[in-house]
Amino acid sequence: MKTLLENIAKHVELTNEEQESVLSLIETDHYKAKTILLEEGKICTHSFFVLKGILRSYTIDENGVEHVMNFACPGWWIADMYSFLSQRPGQLFIETNEEAEVILLSKENQEKLYLQVPKMERFFRILIENSLIANQQRLIDNMTFTAEARYDKFSKKYPELVNCLPQKQIASYIGVTPEFFSKMKARLLKK
Repeated sequence: MKTLLENIAKHVELTNEEQESVLSLIETDHYKAKTILLEEGKICTHSFFVLKGILRSYTIDENGVEHVMNFACPGWWIADMYSFLSQRPGQLFIETNEEAEVILLSKENQEKLYLQVPKMERFFRILIENSLIANQQRLIDNMTFTAEARYDKFSKKYPELVNCLPQKQIASYIGVTPEFFSKMKARLLKK
């Protein structure tokens, strides 16, 4: 729980009593690799805070091709935000890439948390604002950068992920096919 409290402390300062309130409204679970925590078409009832392992969110198009939206490694949150906030069926899958330990915060308990610890509303607002900024920048990058530039930016921004993820997932995240990605990496190695 220390990792969660440290994550919260980056944005808001909680008293010991407030920390206890937060901890009383969460649950922890362990998952095997390749466990699907959320399926497309289901309502996202929890947000997930990663303690150990890597999670990813993705969608699958009509041709069966996966499109990776996000990764979450230790200290990061992940959810299908559309579904979580609206409580309507979502479009994303959330899956563990490897064995994972995750904190779950239900939508219901998050609402209770806002009432019991008003600072947590500020905390989640900051997270959502940061996520909005990151998603906007990623969209701009996808429209204006070359695949090589997107990969370079990904590698610099998330160096801890580059060697932990399957190449096809990185390719999907930067918006290229695995075949193109392989050829691109070969070209980059020659430079």
